[in-house]
Amino acid sequence: MRLHETDNVAIVVNAFGLPAGTAFPDGLVLAEFVPQGHKVALEDIPEGGEIRRYGEVIGTAVQDIPRGAWVEESRVRTPTAPSLDALPLATRVPAPLPPLEGYTFEGYRNPDGSVGTRNILAISTSVQCVAGTLEVAIRRIKQELLPRFPNVDDVIGLTHAYGCGVAINAPQAVIPIRTLQSLARNPNFGGEVMVVGLGCEKLVSERLLPDGQADGVVRLQDEAHQGFGMMLDSIMAMAEARLEVLNRRTRETCPAADLVVGLQCGGSDAFSGVTANPALGFAADLLVRAGATVMFSEVTEVRDAIHLLTPRAETEEVARALIREMAWYDDYLAKGEADRSANPSPGNKKGGLNNIVEKALGSVAKSGTSAIRGVLAPGERVRQKGLIFAATPASDFVCGTLQLASGITLQVFSTGRGTPYGLAEAPVIKVATRTELSQRWSDLIDLDAGRIATGEATIEETGWELFRLILDVASGRKKPWSDHWGLYNDLTLFNPAPIT
Repeated sequence: MRLHETDNVAIVVNAFGLPAGTAFPDGLVLAEFVPQGHKVALEDIPEGGEIRRYGEVIGTAVQDIPRGAWVEESRVRTPTAPSLDALPLATRVPAPLPPLEGYTFEGYRNPDGSVGTRNILAISTSVQCVAGTLEVAIRRIKQELLPRFPNVDDVIGLTHAYGCGVAINAPQAVIPIRTLQSLARNPNFGGEVMVVGLGCEKLVSERLLPDGQADGVVRLQDEAHQGFGMMLDSIMAMAEARLEVLNRRTRETCPAADLVVGLQCGGSDAFSGVTANPALGFAADLLVRAGATVMFSEVTEVRDAIHLLTPRAETEEVARALIREMAWYDDYLAKGEADRSANPSPGNKKGGLNNIVEKALGSVAKSGTSAIRGVLAPGERVRQKGLIFAATPASDFVCGTLQLASGITLQVFSTGRGTPYGLAEAPVIKVATRTELSQRWSDLIDLDAGRIATGEATIEETGWELFRLILDVASGRKKPWSDHWGLYNDLTLFNPAPIT
């Protein structure tokens, strides 16, 4: 499969690869075995010559690569990242696509106007010290209280490894604190914020409450608590009051414009930018046309394709905000004496991705073709409709946590290598890049985008299928596999500030 007319490499689509001697109708003959998803040279590439995929330079040849040879990782030198100093700013702003009207889902409308796809009591924590106590309390709440409130889907703890032993006033401490503040306000939690704290931690519990809320904190060190049992009783009493409120929430018909959907990829491979991510991008365009909010993220998997994104920014201000987040992360990696070559992972490379440039070009396909309307720093809450870049690390768990903090109520997750990733806080739809993975993991993958590579479906058809699946999952009509099995990852804060 060749993606662009200027490409001098193509990837092998066939499951399990193709052997040396395989001949193609155009006269190309493989000089060696080439695994599935890996690249083959379509012409002789001299040492130092450009290697092109997606119509972009993804590297230069370390040595002569003859036509028909495997363009293996060791034969490719990673190019430098695009300079942030002379990028085009809002020079090719896409025209708005025709509005998409009449699409709805059944959601939970909140007093502030936001709409959730779930009805969950989420109990925040101000410090990791209380996580064990909260876990015991939640077990009791689920056994003794939750059966009395049939409209409430679940009770979960927003636990983390922060809150004390940290430089709470360091400039970058704003990121984990803002993330925890924003997490508690996710629309799937109905506005019923409740915090369990210890009482001596640096992160004062009240900082996690919305402005104007006077109550909502249980402190384990409260002198009124005579032993562990009273601590549990206090947590349960506060939880019961909030369950009473949440139980009055019921699903109602809402326009698709009320959706806030996060897009993420993990366990990527060379098909990610060919099948799943373009399908996600097409669905993203449909959601934007319907008036919804769509977030894409993962700074290190955007950085090497930033020259394709700043022209799509709706304004120069948005383009500069994109550059701001790229520059911040460049500096963050430099301080850690790391660079972008730390990404991709061994699994990504086994799936055919040579370097971060190739990975980024496939990753940004998730963003579709709409204008980029806004940029969020890590943990900031979204406040506008349309396509938004929410800056996060590429780590699945950290990205998921930060997208939840920014307000997603549903996530679509593409994968080529496979991962059992899931979130308790919002439904996650898994999209496979390859049919072989979808078949092998038939009880973990929700949608097979691999059919695009084999010609059984188009990007457009798969994008529409995903769009309709999003509406069904958001409405509770369909349950993704991660919810079926209860496969949920822990929340993981991004904390670039010092730990004392």
